Amino acid sequence: MGAGSLLREMQGLLAGLYDVPVEHDVSRFLITDAADAARLQGAAGAPRTDEQLLIAEGEEGVEVGLYVDAAVLGRLAERCPMRALDEGNLADYCTALEGVSHFHYFTWSAGCERAVSLLELELQAEVDKYASALRLMLAQRSGRFPADLFHRLFDRAQLLPHLGAEERSRYAEAHRFAARFCRRLEERFLRRRRARPAAMLAELRSFYRLGSQAKLRHAAQWH
Repeated sequence: MGAGSLLREMQGLLAGLYDVPVEHDVSRFLITDAADAARLQGAAGAPRTDEQLLIAEGEEGVEVGLYVDAAVLGRLAERCPMRALDEGNLADYCTALEGVSHFHYFTWSAGCERAVSLLELELQAEVDKYASALRLMLAQRSGRFPADLFHRLFDRAQLLPHLGAEERSRYAEAHRFAARFCRRLEERFLRRRRARPAAMLAELRSFYRLGSQAKLRHAAQWH
């Protein structure tokens, strides 16, 4: 599967999960060359992460691009996560999915004329990685619950060492609130005698539509 097709399929997964239609095909905005991404940002060096949503104010409005490192996409092409998601490709899947999440949430919010904070983008992406991986694994494993997924995404995750203080604080806060929200999803909808996937889906869709501060409050207080 080519890079564009893979990201398009990931976007379709998120669109279906949250009942949010695809208005802008992510594959048409994909950038895989680090030098091209740097030029679009007006930066001297390559992006410091393997994925990055690029946003710039142009004469005709906002210009958007999504950088995902070619090596990440190359590895995913060899082990397609949409067919089999496991420990071997989960990290690369999360990298690409995070970029698709940023793009889809930003363009959907822009279409609704909603402002989006960087913290909101990161928080939603953390939830999206968990929710989308869970959906894929359940489908690929004949409904068997991936009990180690939460531990892999939240307990074992580490921040990149080269992040600045402001970025590190934002990522850590998004990670903390997303972990709290996703843990409660498991406890409330998946780990009891009678699972309630429809109720969990409704909760995810409601959360998706909350604004930045409402998302934080909901993640912190919901039980």
